[in-house]
Amino acid sequence: MVKVKPIEILKSFLPQTCEHIENIINHSRTTILMDHRGDIELTWYLTLFSELVHARGGTLLIYKKLIISVFHQCIRIIHKHSYETIAKAAKYLLKSLTQFYPIRSRLPIENFNESFAEFLSIRTWGQYVDFDQFQIQFRFPDANEIDFACEFVNTFIYDEFQLLNEKCLQLSNDERLRSLTLIQYIAIGCLHMVPNIESNLVTNLVTSVIPYSSKYRFRYSMYSKEPKFRDNLRMRILIDIGNLLDTLVENHSDDVSSIKTAINIYALPSTYYGTSPNDIYGLCINIDSDENLFKDRLGGKRQNPRFLIVKQIMLHIKIFELYHLETFTEIDKQIVLKLFELSINRYSEIRCNAQVKLFSILNEFSFAYQVIVDRINELLNKQAEIDHDQIKGCLYILLGDDSFFLPTQHWWTMMERLWPSIVRLNHTNKLSITNVIDEISTKIIEEFHTPPLIENINKMSVDSAVTLWRQLNSGEMKICEEQHRNKIQSYNNLMEMLNTLLNDDKSAWKQQTISMSFMCLLLQKQIPIPLSCIRTFVNYLIHDNMELRKYAIMGMIALFRLQKPPRILIEKPLDEILRYEHQQLPITIDEKCSPGDRDDNLWVTINDYKIPDKQIEWEETCFMDKPFHGYYKWPKVIEYCMNKRVRYTQQTMPEQVAIVYDRFIDKNFIIQLTQSAVLDEDDGDINFSENRFLMYKGLFRNFGNVLIENLMEQLYALILETIEEKQEGCHRAAAEIVAGMIRGSKHWTLEMLDELWMKLIPFLDEVWKNFSCENRYYWSLCFKYGMENQDPRRMCRLIDYICSLVTNNHMMETAFNEASRWFLVQELKTFQWRIPSVWCIINNYAKELLDHPFKTVRVYIADILSMSISFDIILPNGKSIRHPNIDQFIDTISERLHQAIEIYEKTPSVNNSDQIIDIDLEVRKALNLIETVIQIHTYLFHWCQQPVKSAIIRLFPYLCEIESIVANHDFFEDTLITSRMRVAMSYLYTHLLKEFIEQLEMICTSSKWHSRRAAIEFAQNLIFCSLFNSRPHIKQLNEILLKCLFDEQLEVRTIASMTLSGFYQCGYIKLTDKDLVG
Repeated sequence: MVKVKPIEILKSFLPQTCEHIENIINHSRTTILMDHRGDIELTWYLTLFSELVHARGGTLLIYKKLIISVFHQCIRIIHKHSYETIAKAAKYLLKSLTQFYPIRSRLPIENFNESFAEFLSIRTWGQYVDFDQFQIQFRFPDANEIDFACEFVNTFIYDEFQLLNEKCLQLSNDERLRSLTLIQYIAIGCLHMVPNIESNLVTNLVTSVIPYSSKYRFRYSMYSKEPKFRDNLRMRILIDIGNLLDTLVENHSDDVSSIKTAINIYALPSTYYGTSPNDIYGLCINIDSDENLFKDRLGGKRQNPRFLIVKQIMLHIKIFELYHLETFTEIDKQIVLKLFELSINRYSEIRCNAQVKLFSILNEFSFAYQVIVDRINELLNKQAEIDHDQIKGCLYILLGDDSFFLPTQHWWTMMERLWPSIVRLNHTNKLSITNVIDEISTKIIEEFHTPPLIENINKMSVDSAVTLWRQLNSGEMKICEEQHRNKIQSYNNLMEMLNTLLNDDKSAWKQQTISMSFMCLLLQKQIPIPLSCIRTFVNYLIHDNMELRKYAIMGMIALFRLQKPPRILIEKPLDEILRYEHQQLPITIDEKCSPGDRDDNLWVTINDYKIPDKQIEWEETCFMDKPFHGYYKWPKVIEYCMNKRVRYTQQTMPEQVAIVYDRFIDKNFIIQLTQSAVLDEDDGDINFSENRFLMYKGLFRNFGNVLIENLMEQLYALILETIEEKQEGCHRAAAEIVAGMIRGSKHWTLEMLDELWMKLIPFLDEVWKNFSCENRYYWSLCFKYGMENQDPRRMCRLIDYICSLVTNNHMMETAFNEASRWFLVQELKTFQWRIPSVWCIINNYAKELLDHPFKTVRVYIADILSMSISFDIILPNGKSIRHPNIDQFIDTISERLHQAIEIYEKTPSVNNSDQIIDIDLEVRKALNLIETVIQIHTYLFHWCQQPVKSAIIRLFPYLCEIESIVANHDFFEDTLITSRMRVAMSYLYTHLLKEFIEQLEMICTSSKWHSRRAAIEFAQNLIFCSLFNSRPHIKQLNEILLKCLFDEQLEVRTIASMTLSGFYQCGYIKLTDKDLVG
């Protein structure tokens, strides 16, 4: 109210409030100012007083004497709640007197004050404003308000400074905290009026030829007259509070509350100019909530009203105030250094509070963190007289907060000093310190992004920069060159130091892990990796410690990528590629977006593909590895990687590559590597390691097939392992190697590929003989990773082999073996639409096994069949004709399902012979087929984007008819309900919905009451899921339900009444008098 009607509210409340405060103080029987218990009535009036002085500054001027009088009377109150309220009142008063604010936030309407008969103001609520007619206005403090504010500050804050300077040690803790609290709130209220302290800039923070300070600086006068104080308040706070902190830390270090408040005050002169990050955050939250209220959730647009735009403007002004500061000065440096010393104080509360303020300042000024790096490094490497509190303080400074994290700042000299110090820190076994070290190292791993050592800037960018600015002179060029040399030197020193610490016998395994994790982060492509580091990564692949092995693998992945031979990119127009792929048949190129099957994308499928006989043809073949290539349309020019890559040989490989090669060519090393991989576990589980797969992929990509012989020998040893406890780990390790072989052979020559598959196929055949339920998951992932993002023509050997698992007549010994083969066939889904002929072949084989005796086999067959027909979809301006047709497939299985239902109903379910009851074989086959069809129907809605076709509607009556079979065999009852529910939840076009309603009407005339009940139950779900589309069928559905109300079967009548009542209740069907009479 005080902000909306300040004049009336102040007139009604402020004099009476001041009078009550004066009476309570004057008529108190005890010394109320020195009473720690306080007075509830006085505190209440002081709270009211603090809210009243929140009014606009101009309205407070006439009450100046009253306000000053209240402060004079209450400024010495020792009760905590009371003096905090007085301090807040001082802050509110100063902000009201000195801050500018926008006026006319409401929508300007000329007839706003007319009578309700002519104009209703409620109709303008929420209207958006035209930016061209916005005309925002601000109200600035006048001279009288500035004088009042200056008089208030000069009257009260300097007395508190004098009190603290003269009697600091004699004051009680409560009196000292009262004085500091008042100073803090007055400073917050008035410091935006005080200019910054003139001081020299801190130079040489970073070597640069241009200034790195803010381009825009918020240092302007917005007042009608210059505020006058006794002296510069910022300097006064810096000197007096700085001395006070020294005194308190030395003599009253137990007075934590006063020290924390003094720290808050001491940080203000550097960064506070009227706005704090908390103010920005609160305003952002407020604006976001208002924006959500005015957002058009249906249209997706938002048109903000005037008051909200005013808030947004004020937000940007405050952000400008907060973040556009002066450059880092000697005064700021002095504040940072003192806050740093307080951040390593022996009291944890003092440390925490000082660290928060330190992070705030370091986050404001670019490169200011450099002034504390040497001190941190000195304390962390201190050998004698170690202070655990100082170490812990330094570590928490390194840990930082959400806004500032020192170890990942892009300054190589800092990393060269601090990162080895973090690793080297092992003087104590205190759990609190080791936990902080772990948090720092984890945060570095999560947040660090390797900065480039050498800026690769092309000539065009340099020329553009010269045009915008000027050409660098020789001296400036020398600075840039020196900076590059220093970066490289610091990088090499850092890598060598971390490597030394890693291989130091005195280092604990935790230190070694941190060191190696840092080395993995620092691997660079721009300069050679030190050879000693490469040797370390390779050697630690077979280290006894599993964590070190994991980081060594990550390092090897990065090294293989850095050592990867360059690709050969080719650009060709599509017509040239098509002429090469189809030398005799002319192909029409469709330049429009026509998704699906076209003549010009047949060549990227495996349809009738044959491997070239000559190497030159293999190299010139255009392989498109991503599945989206060519599905919608082709670009005019296609860029692809030539199917050829230079590989290292013993004669051509550099020394850093030779180090890796010499280790992996060693048979003993390979044995140790594979055996160590067998033992690796992830939280007690044996999981397929994608990192090891990537390492093997890089190995075979870079070195070709020279390592195949050694690894094949180990592969056979792994899968033939006889110790049962090791078999699962052995198969996983073998699967990782094989996946790496397949993926790494992407650019091998034809001869190399032939040699590889001549060895892999017999090996995979041997794998099937040693298959188990524990290891088949690993081989599935082996095929998945091996074929991922690969052109199917490139993988034709593996695809043919997978197809042979189910198309060849295998002598299956167990259901598990056959189920495992179909389980592996599922991984062909990675090729999506690009293997239509393969999907047709698999579909033809699988649909003959719908009544297979083993349930696990039927489950996988149902999944694969639904997958194979999922690509038959209707496309806008396109077609899909190469894959199995859904309608044809569903009609086929519908006929078989009908036969299975008849067999079940006609044939006795059980045979009684010799007192043994067994289900008849024909009935069992019928039940198996019924269950498989239900699963196919269910899985189809998972894989297909357009599952509902006409054939699905024709199948639906059978899904209702088998309800009676489910009643006798409840082992697939839930699956049937889910299957029908999937149909109801799908989007149905109008013509399909009409067909469904007709099918429901037909089912409701069925002689089987289970079918009628299932149809009515389904109708309720169908209508509720398609409520908007089903309006035209209200009458037809109403007639169906009314007929079912008089059905001879109780269950049908019950579900019909429930469904009809639901339609009545939601208003889908209107209840008429005729219905009630009927």
